[in-house]
Amino acid sequence: MDKINVLIVEDEALLRSAVKKYVEREGFSALEAEDGEMAIEIFESADVDFVLLDIMIPKIDGWSVMRRIRQSSNVPVIMMTARGEEYDKLFGFELGVDDYVVKPFSPKELMARMKAVLKRSSASRDTKSSSLKIGSLEIDIDSNEVLLDGVELRLTPKEYDLLAFLCQHGDMVFSREQLLNKVWGYDFFGDLRTVDTHIKQLREKLGDNKTFIKTVWGKGYKFKAGE
Repeated sequence: MDKINVLIVEDEALLRSAVKKYVEREGFSALEAEDGEMAIEIFESADVDFVLLDIMIPKIDGWSVMRRIRQSSNVPVIMMTARGEEYDKLFGFELGVDDYVVKPFSPKELMARMKAVLKRSSASRDTKSSSLKIGSLEIDIDSNEVLLDGVELRLTPKEYDLLAFLCQHGDMVFSREQLLNKVWGYDFFGDLRTVDTHIKQLREKLGDNKTFIKTVWGKGYKFKAGE
């Protein structure tokens, strides 16, 4: 199996060097970028499997780099930042961030989170069925492609994971706590509102079919097509 290539985007040289050391110690290959322009150039020219991305970087900020990445790729991304406000976290998840680490952090914690994200990404690909079709909605598990009435929906990785999970368990009601654990993982230290944010975004993208995702008051959410 080829080594996983990790792109480390961090303008602080000492921190970047420390993270690189731990990444390589785990058996991964490391690519380095000290600003947003360099990050985009490397991402678009090299084979990148994972991104560790700082927000406050020179030239092009991390949010813009994240948007650029999601235009063409679903690679896992962990944000590294000194800003820990809830708004920043929710905004990052809306852009498709997989996890979030607030500085100062332990490199060991970062590596644990990275391996957990990789494990979840691998598990989402290992599924019994290669496709799901419910009503006018079709999900191709192999390509992570979602079609609604034959038109592709552009979803972030977590929106896709959440929609696929709900479709695979149609008519089953899941609380926000259960969805946070099942879709984000038991090791994800997120807020319950993360689930609500992603449900809202999915409904917006489903348009007239937003009623596929039902709110069961006092209990949670479920997927129900055809009503």
